[in-house]
Amino acid sequence: MKATGTFEIKLLPLEPYAVGSDGVNLGRLSIDKTFQGDLTAQSQGEMLSALTPTEGSAGYVAIEQVSGSLHGKKGSFVLQHFGISEAEGQRLILEVVPDSGTGKLVGLSGKMAILIEDGQHFYEFEYL
Repeated sequence: MKATGTFEIKLLPLEPYAVGSDGVNLGRLSIDKTFQGDLTAQSQGEMLSALTPTEGSAGYVAIEQVSGSLHGKKGSFVLQHFGISEAEGQRLILEVVPDSGTGKLVGLSGKMAILIEDGQHFYEFEYL
């Protein structure tokens, strides 16, 4: 199955738990999202990031709890993020944490892609 739509995101800095060295900036942020389209949901989560002194070089990991309706099925699930940015490009992996689905989404598995065009955030969610 495939779900598509848009989302709005609000990132807020949180108190870091570690201070970077040698020009590496470690950060911590809260994530709040509102999904529209085939996935109508709210999510909350937390992100850890590392920015290096090299322009465009960074990494992040995040966990977010998504609650709402996916093609009319109500429940929740957890998305795990892994992102890398470097001169050669970016890699972003978002996957459903196994056995995190609740309600009508029990047993959900899948991968989500995020696209940003002209400042608008889009998602494509391939799931079973």
